[in-house]
Amino acid sequence: MQDNRNADVLKHIVLYCEEINKTIKRFGNNYDTFSVDSVYQNAVALCVLQIGELTTHFTEEFKNTYNEIPWNQIKALRNIVAHNYGKIDKETLWETISNDIPKLQDYCSRIEKQFKAMLQECISKDDERDNSEIKIP
Repeated sequence: MQDNRNADVLKHIVLYCEEINKTIKRFGNNYDTFSVDSVYQNAVALCVLQIGELTTHFTEEFKNTYNEIPWNQIKALRNIVAHNYGKIDKETLWETISNDIPKLQDYCSRIEKQFKAMLQECISKDDERDNSEIKIP
């Protein structure tokens, strides 16, 4: 059950990363545009906030196993976005969506694929076990 929780969290993080990518494509991959457009800033800030919140739902075992990403720093950035009430550093947010989000998306996607492969392997083993129990008269 815990693995399902972690897999669900991964899936949602990847979806929010994709939302950030769509937002960048819509508004343009340009800091000058980003720095003056509050709609652009708010759209990506919400996704960053959601990603940070989602990281709190991973099991400790997951975070210890998949430790190439600084999960606690992501949560800390979420807290800054959530509690600074419009005072977030635009450059930091831009740096996050430009550099960190693609890495996070790639990492989470790779883990998600590993989970799917393990699940498929378990299903295959269960099918083999079920078929071996069938007795044909």
